[in-house]
Amino acid sequence: MYKRFNNDDDVVVSSKAFLFDLDGTLLDTLGDLADSMNAVLAARGLPVHPLDQYRYFVGDGMRELARRVLPGKAPAEDIIDQLVEEMRIEYGARCYDTTAPYPGIITMLEVAAATKKPMAVFSNKPHDFTTQMVKKFFPDIPFHMVLGVGGDVPRKPDPAGALRIARETGINPEEFFYLGDTATDMQTAAAAGMFAAGAAWGFRDEDELRKNGAGIVLQSPDEVTEIVKKMLQ
Repeated sequence: MYKRFNNDDDVVVSSKAFLFDLDGTLLDTLGDLADSMNAVLAARGLPVHPLDQYRYFVGDGMRELARRVLPGKAPAEDIIDQLVEEMRIEYGARCYDTTAPYPGIITMLEVAAATKKPMAVFSNKPHDFTTQMVKKFFPDIPFHMVLGVGGDVPRKPDPAGALRIARETGINPEEFFYLGDTATDMQTAAAAGMFAAGAAWGFRDEDELRKNGAGIVLQSPDEVTEIVKKMLQ
């Protein structure tokens, strides 16, 4: 059903809280992110990039996205600032064009909610976009907390946001099931002392998740649902 590494499903089933990444884990946002940044680049007369290349551009926040799409090395910080602002405008105008939950995600979240265990979202997307998109796509899911980057929340793999969620939910970090789709998520989970679960349906591949500390790698949201159902038994 799923691939095991150093941990087994008993560790997952014994978890007392859920922490989910957003982009590439709950939502397929790749098309809208790519279209938005390509629009920024095209307006500046810069080369645009194919969709699949964005799988490796995104995941570490908007500033890193801007840095990665520019040609050459070490772009000036003022140029990065400009691209981030332009990206915010473009993305704000089209972030709902093609974005949707992955198949099986709604059921997965509903089953997780039925366990009555605290649930949270932690994203490297700016906080305002994160909260807006969770509200739009998951209005009936009772998340205890939703955090994006900004203010006193640094971007992952800094574990500060994950640890804040643990404090505010009153659950020890080691009792969290952290589901994410990138090396950054696996590193964040390790730094926070949480159980790292890799979402192989997302933006990166299974090999990256394994190499960066995934305790388990799941191939679809349905596989997560089956594990979570064991918590209800």
